[in-house]
Amino acid sequence: MCKRNPNGYGCVTRLSGNRTRPWIIKVTVSDEAGKTHQIPVGYAETRESALIMLAQYNNNPWNIDRDKVTLAILFQQWANIKLPKLSKSSRGALKSAFKHCSKYYGVKYRLIKAYQMQESIDNCGYGYATQGAIKALWGHLDRFAFECDIIDKMYSQLITAAPVPDTKRTPFTEKQLEDLWYFVSEPWVDTVLIFLYTGFRLNELLTMKTGQIDMEQKIFIGGFKTRSGKDRIVPIHPRIQPLVRKWVDKGEEYFFTYQSRKISTTVYYRLWKSVMTLINADKTPHEARHTMETMLDNAGANRKCIDMIMGHKSKDVGNRVYNHKTLEQLRETIALLK
Repeated sequence: MCKRNPNGYGCVTRLSGNRTRPWIIKVTVSDEAGKTHQIPVGYAETRESALIMLAQYNNNPWNIDRDKVTLAILFQQWANIKLPKLSKSSRGALKSAFKHCSKYYGVKYRLIKAYQMQESIDNCGYGYATQGAIKALWGHLDRFAFECDIIDKMYSQLITAAPVPDTKRTPFTEKQLEDLWYFVSEPWVDTVLIFLYTGFRLNELLTMKTGQIDMEQKIFIGGFKTRSGKDRIVPIHPRIQPLVRKWVDKGEEYFFTYQSRKISTTVYYRLWKSVMTLINADKTPHEARHTMETMLDNAGANRKCIDMIMGHKSKDVGNRVYNHKTLEQLRETIALLK
């Protein structure tokens, strides 16, 4: 039996039979789902030397023989060190991707080959987005393992995932925009117009709190998907100011609410669909974002201002580093939406 140690510390156990190194050192790791597993990290001739190895592991996991680092152990250390540096959406996607690698949790990482990585992608049972996340995860883990001298070959460079299909997103037509304004007094139509005139992503507006809207300066302060998009300033277009004011004046914690509660994505899609039925359209919330960017581009708006409003990282280094735009310039850009 394992000697009782603090939770999560690990333990040493004597194996049966006549062995040169009968003492096994086990540590406790958690998978993405939060379930704990005991993983062997080494063997020792005596109990005392095994306890020393366990203490070394808890002081620095990489002091243990790197040949015995399993996928689960590597993922846990990578998640502690590297994952917090990624965006919130990337963290969620990569954690979910780890579930599809469960077959190899206990396998020594240096022994995992390209065909096994590929198998986790091919047999995940999901489409291009999940497959891409699994491929990206193997790439992250390979780079981390290479950095820690655990591997000298990065097999993740050989694996593939389903290609991203060609986008079918198209902007709202002028007729559809006119119809939305015609039906603006109907339930939830105003929310669609707010999406169209702000360019926010679906969850950026659904999770926005009323306190993030300054009606005096007439600006939104929101966004979170990327570093460029986080807490960005988006001026409120004059035409939607009354619509925004109506929601703000409700005094709820969240900007958009349904039955005085924050609206979930599932519920909002149902509400959105009711508006699309009203104007005989088949559009998604992301196509509202696509529409705004297209309209600004067609109106000749400054590219840097568009990127700042949409939360995009400017592709041009000069624009990204040296081009600072004022709030007034962002207002002028938003005003180009007719």
